[in-house]
Amino acid sequence: MSEGTMQRRAQRDDQSDRTDRSEPGVLTDGGGRRVRRASRAGGVNRALAAAAALPVLLFAAACSSDSGSDDSAGSGSTARADSGGSSASETASAAPTVQAAAFKALPKACATLSAKTLTELVPKAKAKQGTSTDPEDRASCSWSSLDNNGVKGSQFRWLNVSLLRFESDATRGAGDRLAQEYYAKQVKDAQAVAGAKGTTSQAVAGTGDQATVVRYDLKKKEGAFKQQTVVARVENVVVTVDYNGAGLAGDKTPSADTLVKAAEKAAKEAVASVRAANGEGNGSAASGGSTGKPSASASPSKSSTASSAPSASPSVSPSASAAKAAAAGASPSASHNS
Repeated sequence: MSEGTMQRRAQRDDQSDRTDRSEPGVLTDGGGRRVRRASRAGGVNRALAAAAALPVLLFAAACSSDSGSDDSAGSGSTARADSGGSSASETASAAPTVQAAAFKALPKACATLSAKTLTELVPKAKAKQGTSTDPEDRASCSWSSLDNNGVKGSQFRWLNVSLLRFESDATRGAGDRLAQEYYAKQVKDAQAVAGAKGTTSQAVAGTGDQATVVRYDLKKKEGAFKQQTVVARVENVVVTVDYNGAGLAGDKTPSADTLVKAAEKAAKEAVASVRAANGEGNGSAASGGSTGKPSASASPSKSSTASSAPSASPSVSPSASAAKAAAAGASPSASHNS
């Protein structure tokens, strides 16, 4: 081999070495041939594997997100449903409730007193039933008697029994409470009759749950009238008995004490009739009292109002009717309407 040939080979080898050094990814064998580094193939493989794994990871992440969202939505829906159910339950439980009225009926007003009692209080009198559009809630009956003694004058008596029943109402309240308020109002009205003199009040024992008698004198040109009003409450029913008397045409004035006892007797019988009409007792006066103890005080609370009475409350109180009858000096022009 010549020297020039050897020199050219050496130059080629030197050039090949420089090329190999400038390309880190290329190896040469002993014959000057270049060989790609295995690391380049490994890097490509790793890149391909990573690219293939990326969609899998994204899919898994999406599934996980959807699952969490569903669970959250489900929990929220359940919570809302639970909240809604709780609110409905609370609303239902908050609905107002009221105790049912004890008495559902009234007796016939003209049959509340026995024939014996009527003969004692208003001899030879005829009953006059009051008009009522709702006899189950209100009723009344009146009797008037004029015992003529000729030149000695005559004795006048007038008796009225009024019954008023109160039904329980979710807005207005329980029937017995409404009756109690009306009872107080009736007593107050009886104590405030115009022209009354010497007005007194006292409790009546053994007559319903509470009872009061109000008595006073009423002076008119026909004579001196003695007025007795007994107001009694038994459960959700108010009984008002008006009884007055006068000696006319020169006859003597009746005893107020005698008239009061007669009025109280009539009230006891009327209360007993209310009980009997609702399946309690036997209708006798003995069953009129609920406890046998004195009834409530004769001075009811002044806080009671007229709004406590039913929407169609009596247009004229029994006491006012009695006063008008007394003023006429004879039987009243019209019976008390309930």
